Amino acid sequence: MKSQETLVYKFIGRIALLFVAIRVPAMAIAESSPQSAGKPLRVAIVGLVHGHVAGFLRSALKRSDVQVVGIAEPDQQLAHRYSNEFTLDSQLPYSDVEQMLTSAQPQAVLVYTDTRDHRRIVEAAARHHIPVMMEKPLAVSVEDALAIKRAADVAHIPVLVNYETTWYPSNTAVYQLVHDGALGEVRKVVIHDGHKGPKEIGVPPEFLSWLTDPSRNGAGALFDFGCYGADLMTWLMSGEAPITVTAVTQRLKPDIYPLVDDEATVILTYAKAQAILQASWNWPFDRKDMEVYGETGQAITVSRDDLRVRRKGENQELQKSVPALTTPHNDSISYLIAVISGEIKPSGLSALDTNVTVVRILDAARESAKTGRTIKLADR
Repeated sequence: MKSQETLVYKFIGRIALLFVAIRVPAMAIAESSPQSAGKPLRVAIVGLVHGHVAGFLRSALKRSDVQVVGIAEPDQQLAHRYSNEFTLDSQLPYSDVEQMLTSAQPQAVLVYTDTRDHRRIVEAAARHHIPVMMEKPLAVSVEDALAIKRAADVAHIPVLVNYETTWYPSNTAVYQLVHDGALGEVRKVVIHDGHKGPKEIGVPPEFLSWLTDPSRNGAGALFDFGCYGADLMTWLMSGEAPITVTAVTQRLKPDIYPLVDDEATVILTYAKAQAILQASWNWPFDRKDMEVYGETGQAITVSRDDLRVRRKGENQELQKSVPALTTPHNDSISYLIAVISGEIKPSGLSALDTNVTVVRILDAARESAKTGRTIKLADR
């Protein structure tokens, strides 16, 4: 047992070193960057209907490296509610996005609208050459995802997609093991993401309204939680898209969610691997974790910070805490600042190319569930 523990300590220690080693080479930092100028990054918020905006405000308003300079929200009652809750400056709210972008002159736009509006907001920001970060997923359709990419490419702006799981040390630790070959070639990945359901956990009414609208959310649990697994798997596979997508969705609580699925299972096939994405609004507890099985070992994440690993020659798996992520890879605000300053290039879980593939997977999964057929991604 002692020798096994020593091995685990060694490779967990190597994870920290490997994480540093695979970072994207830094670009020259522009003279006008927030860091070099010693000024906070000026950000504008578009939309308040996505409940994650509350978490952003709680964090951002305590930080000195970011400054909220405008909030565009057409629902004045909702804007007033947030202004009161967070004691916001009365000059921040705008009812019109274009007016805010022109008047506030932000260095970045943070999008907290419904998913359907992502395309419209990115296209508006692109006209002003302003970088964008949005909440997951990227879009409700492949058509919108490609339009977002075109707008970003023409304007030469980064577009980032924020997932909570991007900032989990356990996920980065598994990535390192996979890309170091410590588990052998990946054969199967099982990813779980879900909770009791948005209504059951008490999301705000404006959030629930669009989450349960298939035109504004793309689907139900399939898009809301399936996107996490599609994002992680695309990252683990170094951007490779699956060959086929097969999905089954159900409406187990039609009295609560009459228009969208609340249960989804997606199977992705690759040349030598398979992934199962489980997305649910029916689980008794919140869950975001994954299991990775390679030819010579397996790794299972345990919430944010722990990992269970077993490799060839070991009699049992061992659970250990993994190294904390370092700035700017440990939270969305720090990452955004580093991208805009030129310190790093967008890559991996947050990157636009990764998330175009995520939407292709989700779009195919929606079609598969609707038709009962396996979808070949190359045919779409």
